[in-house]
Amino acid sequence: MSGSAAPRRRALVVTASNRAAAGVYADTGGPLIAEGLAGLGFAVDGPRVVPDGDPVEAALRDAVAASYDVVVTTGGTGLTPTDRTPEATRRVLDREIPGIAEAIRAEGLAKVPTAALSRGLAGVAGTTLVVNLPGSTGGVRDGLKVLGRLLEHAVDQIHGGDHRRPAESTQPADPADPADPADPAGSAGSPR
Repeated sequence: MSGSAAPRRRALVVTASNRAAAGVYADTGGPLIAEGLAGLGFAVDGPRVVPDGDPVEAALRDAVAASYDVVVTTGGTGLTPTDRTPEATRRVLDREIPGIAEAIRAEGLAKVPTAALSRGLAGVAGTTLVVNLPGSTGGVRDGLKVLGRLLEHAVDQIHGGDHRRPAESTQPADPADPADPADPAGSAGSPR
């Protein structure tokens, strides 16, 4: 072992907004995401501000080709005619991870009912995790809260890491819990 630290994971932030790309107003969500990802230990590029639609797909494809570990987008997930980030993302993804997007919406629903209107996706393209967050700063904060609990493990898995095993617990195993590691018969209910 050389004693050198593992290379930092790389992340890119992409802001999808016609108005921010045109300079009508400043991007506020992208910098929040960049700060949040940096706080999680990522080397962050961006935010890269692009218009809605096809430019989002191009930015995602460029990021996958550049081997970013994570790409987080903000904006374009709502219901207006120009909100096309999920469609652009879907064209790039190899596999969707619906649970991440569902968790982000659930986090927002605890605060505002309109969080249910976000159509954001999450998934894997090559070895890159792609996550769509809403354009609102509240939606970005909710998304970062969820991602803070998931990103390290998700990126490890995408890069071929083994599933982590829970540390030995002082609590007795629950034989009725299908995800309980002490219950081998319940392993069929585990997402492994």
